[in-house]
Amino acid sequence: MEIKEYTHDGTVDVHGRPVLASTTGKWKACSFLLAYEAFERMAFYGIASNLVNYLTTQLHEDTVSSVRNVNNWSGSVWITPILGAYIADSYLGRFWTFTISSLIYVMGMILLTTAVSLKSLKPSCQNGVCNKASTLQIAFFYSSLYTIAIGSGGTKPNISTFGADQFDDFDPHEKELKVSFFNWWMFSAFLGALFATLGLVYIQENLGWGLGYGIPTFGLLFSLLVFYSGTPFYRHKVRKTNSPARDLIQVLIAAFRNRKLQLPDSPLQLHELQLQHYIHTGKRQVHHTPIFRFLDKAAVKDASRPPCTITQVEGTKLVFGMLLIWVVTLIPSTIWAQINTLFVKQGTTLDRRLGSSFQIPAASLGSFVTLSMLLSVPTYDRYFVPLMRRKTGNPRGISLLQRLGTGFVIQSIAIGIAYVVEVRRRHVIGVHHIVGPKEVVPMSIFWLLPQYVLIGVADVFNAIGLLEFFYDQSPEEMRSLGTTFFTSGIGVGNFLNSFLVTMVDKITGRGAHKSWIGDNLNDSHLDYYYGFLLVISILNLGAFFWASSKYEYKRETNKEVDGGCIQIQMEGKAVETSPLG
Repeated sequence: MEIKEYTHDGTVDVHGRPVLASTTGKWKACSFLLAYEAFERMAFYGIASNLVNYLTTQLHEDTVSSVRNVNNWSGSVWITPILGAYIADSYLGRFWTFTISSLIYVMGMILLTTAVSLKSLKPSCQNGVCNKASTLQIAFFYSSLYTIAIGSGGTKPNISTFGADQFDDFDPHEKELKVSFFNWWMFSAFLGALFATLGLVYIQENLGWGLGYGIPTFGLLFSLLVFYSGTPFYRHKVRKTNSPARDLIQVLIAAFRNRKLQLPDSPLQLHELQLQHYIHTGKRQVHHTPIFRFLDKAAVKDASRPPCTITQVEGTKLVFGMLLIWVVTLIPSTIWAQINTLFVKQGTTLDRRLGSSFQIPAASLGSFVTLSMLLSVPTYDRYFVPLMRRKTGNPRGISLLQRLGTGFVIQSIAIGIAYVVEVRRRHVIGVHHIVGPKEVVPMSIFWLLPQYVLIGVADVFNAIGLLEFFYDQSPEEMRSLGTTFFTSGIGVGNFLNSFLVTMVDKITGRGAHKSWIGDNLNDSHLDYYYGFLLVISILNLGAFFWASSKYEYKRETNKEVDGGCIQIQMEGKAVETSPLG
């Protein structure tokens, strides 16, 4: 008689029934999710990569306003996942939060396609003179954009986490498969982004904005059909805590209440439940770390009230540690924000001819970010990781923080090259006495290629690395909220770039001075702004190295069932002592 083996991590199907390990999850289930991600990224980048051009050419906004509005919208797209993750972790679960949010997302795409298609919703032009957009036109357009932002708030933090849930951490083979998950997750996202920056941008500028937005709208609808067709194969995590954030608040209150108590000499004297409790409840015991010792007072046994457990305290420490790393990712996110804003505007001033008749859309150069990612991900996963695994013994090849640090260094080099190229562009402008905003600088747009390619290579290290880091290091019951450290970092980076652009424009444009970022980039000093970004990027690298040297990886007990016996495995036991963690 065949024995049915269920998953060891307690996952269930959509109806709450235990699932078989052999017929659910793993790459079979993830294939549906990867297909969805490719189409969703096509929709998002179909908007984001060329939005600055739509705002300036169709709604007739000035350069600073358009850059600020793109950054504000992008920031909102990446910030709203905090709410979506909280709802998923505390109330609805990842699957149902995603389901409701995806419908809002699609509605926003339909409204946006309508906004760019109907003449009544766009400013009219006569004899080359265009009217300003009316209040109604602006309200409808931006309402559509921010409806998308609200929808993405529930999809972004839950779809990648839901994908990672398809692998059983208590099964050694599945845990090994999971090491590659985030690499190939981002690979599928890059495929969607590639089609957007190569195909959709060209369609928008040459065949019409309505068609250019309509295609990704239908693509998103199709991707949802693909997603739901995989429902029989999905595994769903069972929520073991109604409000994961409650533990954080409880620990902080207890630590403050016990602030005058003396900590014991050994952490073994702090309060903790027996291991059997964690085994029977399916929860994971997190072991003591020496950082943020003031929080340990929440677990002092001789307190007047019932103490928190070490596992609860360590969950709070994890959030504090991730917050420290999150802060030093904001500047890299600000650098990344240039791809869809100033890099595009910079490209519009250059010679974009390819042959005698074809002209490259400036936003399409962003496809080289994606192409370099697509080439680098398989190389990283199939060659770099096995090579480094043999040298370091780390299943990931290098530690998560070493991966991030490598990406941040490459990104700093990229912004340095952007500065050098802009200095070169300014030199050509001076030689040819170019002053008009629409005059083409006799310098090929492909001069911008190295900065795009290097940012793409950097993203293989830092973008994928950040997503994996925040998922891996989050407390077990806060995985969706944990991944919002990744999304919110990008969001705050966009807001920070919006703030910097606005302030630099105001400060440098005072009196009779020329703004560094004026409407006429041929008569501005974008090189100064890139130089400023390079300086703060280098300073941020120093801050990252310091934060990494202080960070302690999560150490938790992981039960594995092998022949009916329970084995205890200490995760994070081999912690690197190098500055990068």
